[in-house]
Amino acid sequence: FSLGAITLLQLAINHPDRVRSLVLAGIGRNVIERDESGSHDVLVQALEGKEFPDNNLARLFVQYAEQPGNDKIALTAIMKRQRDPYTAEELAKITCPVLVVIGDKDFAGPGDGLVAMLPNARLVTLRNVDHFATTENFEFFDAAFDFLGVDLP
Repeated sequence: FSLGAITLLQLAINHPDRVRSLVLAGIGRNVIERDESGSHDVLVQALEGKEFPDNNLARLFVQYAEQPGNDKIALTAIMKRQRDPYTAEELAKITCPVLVVIGDKDFAGPGDGLVAMLPNARLVTLRNVDHFATTENFEFFDAAFDFLGVDLP
């Protein structure tokens, strides 16, 4: 999910022979286009302690980073790294089946552009789901388990 999905995407680009299938959640447009709006920079500044009282996304991002088990310092450092958007050539290296799941209210989306650039991918868009609710959404689990062929009791 999110940063983990970006990590898996990079792994699959670098070592496509090591990946049989991928479920990528919480990524989409954000990995194939530059952020011209400056919203990424606002999130970094919020993580560094700058207050954005009118920006709900920045507040939610900081709240998420401060939850027990999360490492706000590490997240901030990763967010500060410059990363170029993935190119069609890079994504074409991933030939395994890929499921992209993203909420229709997710700031990282939509996911259709990413899916179009992957040779063997399909998209599931979760209705009325934002970035932070994706991993708690039963439709996400159903889509992932179905894609992976997992039968639940």
